[in-house]
Amino acid sequence: MKKNAVDWIAYVLVIVGALNWGFVGLFNFDIVARILGEATALARIVYSLVGLSGLYLIYVVAAKES
Repeated sequence: MKKNAVDWIAYVLVIVGALNWGFVGLFNFDIVARILGEATALARIVYSLVGLSGLYLIYVVAAKES
């Protein structure tokens, strides 16, 4: 199945989110907060986009299975 731009963006954001949570869990280091500032509007947007990307990929996988 060929991936479009939205698919690739979602994959990148989910990977960024997974790596960030890995760093938080292992080292108590939040990369997104360090780069964008803690509790800033931009950081919240990134976290929201990561979450939406996860939901989108759940939909993509579910649609592929049916």
